[in-house]
Amino acid sequence: MKANRWEDHYARQARDEKWLARSVYKLQEIDKKYKLIRKGDRLLDLGCYPGSWSQYGIKKVGSKGEVVGIDLTLPERLSFPNFRFIEHDILSMDTEWLIREVGPRDVVISDLAPQTTGIRVTDVSRSMSLARRALGIALVLLKKKGHFVCKVFEGEDLKAFKSEMSTHFRKIQTFRPKSTRKRSREVYMVGLELVK
Repeated sequence: MKANRWEDHYARQARDEKWLARSVYKLQEIDKKYKLIRKGDRLLDLGCYPGSWSQYGIKKVGSKGEVVGIDLTLPERLSFPNFRFIEHDILSMDTEWLIREVGPRDVVISDLAPQTTGIRVTDVSRSMSLARRALGIALVLLKKKGHFVCKVFEGEDLKAFKSEMSTHFRKIQTFRPKSTRKRSREVYMVGLELVK
C-alpha cells in the first residue's frame, strides 16, 4: 500500500481530536501567540473549506459570537447555529454587497491558497493576489482595532505587502507556525489592531 504523502503527526492528531483538517493547528498557534479571537467576536473566514479554521473560530467565539465562512466549496461537515456559509469567489465578490450581507467584523482570517502550478513565480504571484484581495476585504469590514490574518507564499512582493499592511494596523508580524510543512513556502501575515 502506498503511503499518503500528506499523512503526518498533525494530520493524525487532527483526526483524533475531531478537527476537520490539520491546518487548524496553524490558526491555533497564531491565536495563542497574538490573542486574536475572543468570546462574542464576529469572525469572517475567507477560503473556509474544509472548515477547520471556522470550526476553531466557532469554538472560540462561543454561542454569542458568529462565524461567516466564504468559499467555492461548502464545508459539509460544519453545522452550527452561529455559522453561516456563503458560496462565492472572493476575487469577484462585490465588497459593498458583502458589507450589507455580513456587517462589521472583529476578526478576518484567510487561509486562501491558489491552485498551484509548480512554477514558483506564478504560484507566488497568485498567492499574493489572494492575500491583497483578503486585505482589501478586511479593511472594508473590520471594526476599529480589529485583527487580520492571511496566508501568503514567500516571494519578492512580501516586503511591499508587509509595508502596505503596516499603514493600516498598529502592529504587523510575519509568522510561520510549527505545523507548517517543512517544504512549504507559506507564511502568515498578522495585522493587529486596525487603525481607522
